[in-house]
This record gives sequence, structure tokens and C-alpha cells, in this order.
Amino acid sequence: MDRPLLERLFRQAVAQAQPALAVARHLPEPANGRTVVVGAGKASAQMAKAFEEAWPGNISGLVVTRYGYAEVCERIEIVEAAHPVPDNAGQVAAQRLLELVSGLTEDDLVVALISGGGSSLLPAPAPGLDLEDEQAINRALLASGAPIGVMNLIRNQFSLIKGGRLAAAAAPARVVTLVVSDVPGDDPALVASGPTLPLRGGRAEARRLAALHRLELPEAAQRLLEGEDNLPPEPSDPGFARNSVVTIASAALSLEAAADMAREAGIEAAILSDSIEGEARDVAQVHAALAREITERNRPFSKPVVLLSGGETTVTLRGKGRGGRNGEFLLALAIALDGVDGVSALAGDTDGIDGSEDNAGAFVDGTTARRMREAGIDPQAALANNDAYTAFEAIGDLFVTGPTGTNVNDFRAIIIR
Repeated sequence: MDRPLLERLFRQAVAQAQPALAVARHLPEPANGRTVVVGAGKASAQMAKAFEEAWPGNISGLVVTRYGYAEVCERIEIVEAAHPVPDNAGQVAAQRLLELVSGLTEDDLVVALISGGGSSLLPAPAPGLDLEDEQAINRALLASGAPIGVMNLIRNQFSLIKGGRLAAAAAPARVVTLVVSDVPGDDPALVASGPTLPLRGGRAEARRLAALHRLELPEAAQRLLEGEDNLPPEPSDPGFARNSVVTIASAALSLEAAADMAREAGIEAAILSDSIEGEARDVAQVHAALAREITERNRPFSKPVVLLSGGETTVTLRGKGRGGRNGEFLLALAIALDGVDGVSALAGDTDGIDGSEDNAGAFVDGTTARRMREAGIDPQAALANNDAYTAFEAIGDLFVTGPTGTNVNDFRAIIIR
């Protein structure tokens, strides 16, 4: 297995997306009045630290990040909350952010530091809902297998802070949003459900998509969805006219950095896409078919080659096992590549945590499924139970990095020798 090279490629992709480098390159024009920093996401604390170190003037602010992801800042307060299911700490933080940006003037500047994971870190239930409702909505969305764009459009209907509402509360202050993107296609309005950026798509579309994905919503949430209360602001709202947004780190940039490293190591690289979506196990089948075609027929790419891809797959929960979407992808890949020589792979979440476990991802080669069976694990049964973590733990092939300080979604590398 090409484990050392696979790990180096992952770490290069993560290094390219580090906020310490990206934030300093995209500082906004200073304001005549106050500068207030707000933010949410798995990389928001690192972004806040980088901004604080690079900004020449006075600042104050608050950002919320996942438990265990905090950094020490002097002028920007860092608070932690739960991910992927929101908790009371996140609700308190969301209310404080809304209060922090209220009462500002057109001479003031709000800098929003937004990264993936912010959706669950900023629960702010709409009138008639409570935190338990928002938790239930989040669980239903996570189990639905819906793509991130669908989930965020639906989430926006039930929030007082998502879908551009935080920026609306800051008006008439100018709002500059710096985004570390973890969404396929890098639409900044989808990252963290866009607290400062309105998302296209109205209430009727949200109703259609909720029905399409058969979401079992709390009764109060279903009533709100069927009405016209708490509508998100429209992108054409004049209150957003002075605002701007910059995507400072993304999967595309990270994949390019990994490709350059592979070529320096003497192996050609092919970037398949930075925005792959779909069921993790189905995406694995496509990747496996391509790897087999290269192995057996030396097409569409010549060996040796590393296939790189990013994006955000989804997992429809069928069982009660442990693991995230990268583990699910890899377990399905291991089954499809069982007995194939010369192929090895790594997939991992660039934030260092795949789902709710302690691993970023895992390693796979043509012997993985066999070794699982020898360890007493039926790979097919594990996949049916969404239990990839247990299967990879049993053979010692989990990839554990700890929090990386950034989040540009999933990273996948498959080396064919």
C-alpha cells in the first residue's frame, strides 16, 4: 500500500487550506467606524486567530466553533458548541452574534469568518420552534441522504440567523464575508447555511424538497414550512448591496496542491472533480470501476496515476453502526476492489473528523476486504449496518489526524501502480 504518499497528499491538501495563510491574503478595506468580527464553523477559530494577527486596527468580536477546535485569541472571543447536532451553547452563541451586530452604523464594518459546520453551531429557532425542534430537524436532514444545498435551503426556513439574516441584522454596516468552502461547487451561500449570504430558493421550493426526501419534521416545523412566516431575505434585498464575499480556501485549490505534490513524487495526477455528490457507496462504485479500467486496460489514464477528487457525499442511514461518509465510501470501495492488485486509496474529511468519530478517514487496498474477513468482520454486513468505523478499526487501517484547523470537505486519492 502507498500509505506514506497517500498521507502526504492529504496533508498537502490540508496545508493549502490553512486559514493562517488564506486570511492574510484577503483582508478587507478598513472602516471609518468600528470593526466587528463574527464567525462560525470548524475553521472559524483558526480564521479568527489569523485575522487578529493580520489586522492592523482595533477589533472586537465573537466566533463559535466545534468542541475541541478552539484557538487562543486576545481580542476575539472564541466559544465552542456541538456538531453535528446543535446544543444550547450554540443557541446562546447565535443570540449573542445577533446582539453583537445590532445597532451598527454605515461607517462600521462586520467581518464574517465562515466555514463548514456552522449550520449546527448556530441554532436559532424561528418563532414557534425550540432547540429540540431544531435538533430533530438536523437529525432528519443528516439521515435523509439529501445533498448539502437541499439541506441548507430547508434549514434556512427554520432559523433566525441563517440565510443572510445575520447580515440583515447588521445593516446598515458593511459586511465582508471570508469563506473556507466545504461545499461542492463552492457556492459561498451554502457554507454554514449562509448566515451573511441569502440563498436562492423560496419557501415553496423548500416544501417540495422536504417532501421529495420524505423528511419527518417536528409538527411545529411542518406547520411553519406550510406557511409564509419567517421568510428568508431575498438576494435582491437592497440591504446587501454594499456587502461582499470572498472564498479564501476550497477543495479545488487543495486538490491542485495535492496534484502538484504527486507529480513531484514522480506519479501523474488526474483531478476527477472537486464537487462530487451522491451516496457515498455509489460514488465508491464509480471510483472503483475507473480504477479497474486503468488497472486492466490502461485507460482513460495511463499507469502509474493518482486519481484525486473532492466534494461531499452523503449517507442514507440504514443501520446503527459507527462511521462517517468517508468510511462508508472506503468500505464500499474495498468491497469493489477486493483482490485487485496495485491499487491503494485514502479518503478523509479535511477537518480531521469523519462524521462523529475520532478518525479523518481510512486506508484501502486490494487486501482490505480479505483482512476484514480474517478479523471476523463481514464487509458487506458492515456496509449494510453503516459500520465502517468498526470494520477499519478491526484491521488497524483508520486514519487519525485530530482536528486540522480547516475544512474544505472530503479528500479522496486512489493510486494505481
